[in-house]
Amino acid sequence: MKNLAIRPESERDREAVSEINRTAFGQPDEAELIARLRSEGVVVVSLVADMDGRAVGHILFSCLEVAADERKVKAVSLAPMAVLPECQGRGVGSALVRSGLEACRVRGIEAVVVLGHADYYPRFGFRAEWMANFRAPFSGDAFMGVELKEGALRCGEGRVVYPKAFGL
Repeated sequence: MKNLAIRPESERDREAVSEINRTAFGQPDEAELIARLRSEGVVVVSLVADMDGRAVGHILFSCLEVAADERKVKAVSLAPMAVLPECQGRGVGSALVRSGLEACRVRGIEAVVVLGHADYYPRFGFRAEWMANFRAPFSGDAFMGVELKEGALRCGEGRVVYPKAFGL
């Protein structure tokens, strides 16, 4: 995509990130979640999509407690990801997800978990079946994981515990 840059979020992006999330979701919940995750100190990766010098998208990955057969997995939650409505359908979200997964991989993250659109996230390797054996607040086709390290999510039984910021 022309004139699109993905970069780490900076302090000066905070209001734009809040506005992107409020506008994309039509409510303040995701912007408030981001603020709680920041204050809890569990943000691992936070990226901004710039188009022509304007922040138009955002993605955040936070610490997530995951155990697979009692083996601790170095994992994160992808939540939230937002793109301004007028920029959706132009590859901004895909660029954010790909860049975010790579940033997680570089940090030694073994797996990423998302509760998201079952028609969208599988293109990036997310699979609901990898989360089927995990006790978690979510289940079904929208609860997916992707392995950044082969075998990270394969287990007979596991559990997922979200940070307090999620209110689960």
